[in-house]
Amino acid sequence: MKILFIGDIVGSPGRKIVHDRVADILVQREIDLCIANGENAASGFGITPRIAEELLASGIEVISGGNHIWDRKEILEFFPHEPRLLRPANFPPGSPGSGLFVGRAKNGAGYAVLNLQGRTFMTPLDDPFRTALAELARIPPDVKVIVVDMHAEATSEKQAMGWFLDGKVSAVVGTHTHVATADFRVLPGGTAYITDVGMTGPHDSVIGMEKQAILQKFLDGMPARFAVAEGDVQMNTVLIDVDESTGRARSIERLNFRLD
Repeated sequence: MKILFIGDIVGSPGRKIVHDRVADILVQREIDLCIANGENAASGFGITPRIAEELLASGIEVISGGNHIWDRKEILEFFPHEPRLLRPANFPPGSPGSGLFVGRAKNGAGYAVLNLQGRTFMTPLDDPFRTALAELARIPPDVKVIVVDMHAEATSEKQAMGWFLDGKVSAVVGTHTHVATADFRVLPGGTAYITDVGMTGPHDSVIGMEKQAILQKFLDGMPARFAVAEGDVQMNTVLIDVDESTGRARSIERLNFRLD
């Protein structure tokens, strides 16, 4: 089973490359399941119902979130209507939506996607490690393919989650920092891992935002308005091959695409 995970989609440039490239990539690479982090898809902050629907129509089957998932208030009422849009499962009980989706891929295999958020250098939420175990217990036993989006700032926290879930899930992929890492590998228990998938958006930027405003903020510390940049649009992804009968990953590789 081939799974394509698309790194954080940032603003209209990120949405454009998804719209222009994903459908062909899914066919050419014979992808069975496509997942993307979409919490920055609306002008770099949050996601709207219209954008979520557009991303799902493009071939993405599950959209994961993170700390910016609530930035657009209109999304709150959308969650009950679209279970394929996730927010981190370790938000407090009663939060809109869910952090877990269970479905069937194009090849007929069952799969689950779990979204978690780290606590180090971020707003402290419920414990993502214990939440992971509780959510995994909810997945039907015949569903072997499980992908976890660990949306976190600290490299150490992401790596810890990878080791914690090694052998329990098919993949733990990191999101949030927008900078792709080179540590992709299959851990001894059969879990594919990468600290950060990277970003889908303008790379002539500082993590997707126009450089000058970010530089000025570092220089003078004054409040600044950040806007999504435009140049060098790339889509950072990982391709994970999983044995659907066992849930163990066979391989993980980074794939990078540019906007023509």
